[in-house]
This record gives sequence, structure tokens and C-alpha cells, in this order.
Amino acid sequence: MKPFILRLLGLAAGAAIVCAASGAMAADITGAGATFPALIYQKWAEAYKAKTGIGLNYQPIGSGGGIAQIKAKTVDFGASDKPLTPGELSAAGLTQFPTVIGAVVPVVNIPGIKAGDMVLDGKTLAQICLGKITSWDDGAIKKLNPSLNLPHTAIATVHRSDGSGTNFIFTNYLSKMSPEWSSSVGAATSVEWPSGIGGKGNEGVANMVKQTGGSLGYVEFAYAKQNNIAWVRMINHDGVPASPTIAAVQAAAAKTDWAHSQDFYVILTDQAGHDAWPISGATFILVYKHPQDPSRLKDVLKFFQWDYANGSQMAEEQTYVPLPANTVQAIMKSWHDNIDAAAVP
Repeated sequence: MKPFILRLLGLAAGAAIVCAASGAMAADITGAGATFPALIYQKWAEAYKAKTGIGLNYQPIGSGGGIAQIKAKTVDFGASDKPLTPGELSAAGLTQFPTVIGAVVPVVNIPGIKAGDMVLDGKTLAQICLGKITSWDDGAIKKLNPSLNLPHTAIATVHRSDGSGTNFIFTNYLSKMSPEWSSSVGAATSVEWPSGIGGKGNEGVANMVKQTGGSLGYVEFAYAKQNNIAWVRMINHDGVPASPTIAAVQAAAAKTDWAHSQDFYVILTDQAGHDAWPISGATFILVYKHPQDPSRLKDVLKFFQWDYANGSQMAEEQTYVPLPANTVQAIMKSWHDNIDAAAVP
């Protein structure tokens, strides 16, 4: 009887080992950071889990939070719309790579004004955000929109209250458009706003604009569409009124040489090009070059490898721009060049 019991115990132990191994293989990967790409990461995660059984637990807490969490090693990857400089990456032992490109758009809540009706230029937008232009019927706005019936309504500006890569993209653009903004506020994930009310995340700003008459805010374009908020056309670098279409974002990134940009450090605001959207930006993933658990990082890289190969249509459906094939090839090469071999798929 005893040998039979021992055989049973041995089979049970073997089954437990197999189950434990299967569980480890199917463990969800974890990430945190930018709200800018959260909508497409959610779509990719759903499709990837259906295919592989491995899920993604992603916390859209803002780029500042994502940078902090990856540095604290509490997640498998961080996400930021503000690329870290080569010096910052080296100091932290990190490497970064882009996933998609998108448009940050000014959005407004003005009675009778629909998506694309209003046009602004960078100088006027900066003056509004500085609190220097305070009413929608101001002469500078009327000059750009002679056919619109603009009300004598106070402008309520809405900004991000959290550390945000969308903040960085938007304030970087304003800094290029306005020396006053550059010197008094600057460009960063968090800045001291001259005026206005704050909302957490792209979703928080979108909701605040929807609830506040006369407001102006800024969100990633997918959030404007999802929440049915009126977005504003912008006069681009070439002096052309542009809309935040996929083609316009592609035009902004068209001349970018990702493969020869150190650590993929690229800023896409105010790019030349007749059709270019002027407030464009890429979003980035941050991981360790020498991870504590190479198998966890391998699962992260497999997830994004799958997304690059299979997620382009999903990205476009969510109004993001997929990366071109040669950029994806450069990313794969960067993994092999910069990350421990045991963690690279």
C-alpha cells in the first residue's frame, strides 16, 4: 500500500509543479504611467490575453507616476509621454522605446461651437493659458475666426493636476510659441499653471471641460473623440490650419530618424510640414537594462513585440499612429544591444 501512496504523492507533486509553472507563465504583466496611450494599451491587452492567456495590469496614473514606479521597481515597465534624456536613462539603469504617436488637442466647451469649427495659433493659445486673453470674443480670437459667433463668455482654462507627459507635450509646444510662457512657466510634466482648474489624467481634463461652460483644456485626441468634445484646429509651423488626423500626425513625424536618435529621444512639437499637426508626440516604455527578473521583462517585450506586429489597425481605430516598420526594427535592435540577453525574446 505504501508504494502506491508514494506514487500518488509523487504524481500530485508533479501536477502541482506543472500547475505552478503554468501559473507563472500566465502571470499578468504590470505597468503604470501615461494616460495618453491608455486606451490603446487596453485594446492591445484584451487582444493579447485572448491570444496568449497573459494579461496586462496597467495603471494610467500619469507619466510622472510611471517614471517613479519603474524607478521604485514596483512594476514591470513604466510609461511616459516625456522621453527621458540619455543622461537620465543612464543614471537610472533604464532604456526606453516608443510605442505609438498621437495628437494632443485643445478642446473647448462653447455653445454652438462644434469639433473643428474654431482655429487658434500657438501665440494666442499661449496667451489664453497665461491668463492674458480672458474672453472668447477677444479680438485675437475673433481675428482668427471671423465667421464664428463668439460669445462674451469668460474663458475657464483646465489643465492636468498630475505629473503628465501630455502636460510636457503641451507645455513644450507653448514654450516654442511664446517666449513669455517659456521663461515664466516652461515645459515639464508638472508646471505652476498661471490660472485655471485641474483635472487628473486625460479623462479628468475631458470630464472637467464637458462640465464647465466656456472652458478650454487639452487632451490626447482619442479622449476628445470618446467624450464627444469640440476640438480646435491649430495653425501649424507652415502657417496652415491643421486638424489632428492620423495623416497630420504622420506628417509631423515624417522626417524623424528614429534609428539614429540616441535612446529614441525625439520631440515632435511644431514640426515643419504643410499638413503636420503641431502638438504631436510619441509615448514611451521604460524598462531596466539589467532586470532583477529577466523572465518578467521577456514577457513585457513579447507583449509589445506582438503589438507592433498585430496592433496597427487597433491603434488607428483609436486615432493613434503606428510606428513604421523601420522604426520597429530599430527598437528590436535596441533591445538586443541594451538589455540582458536572458530578457530579450
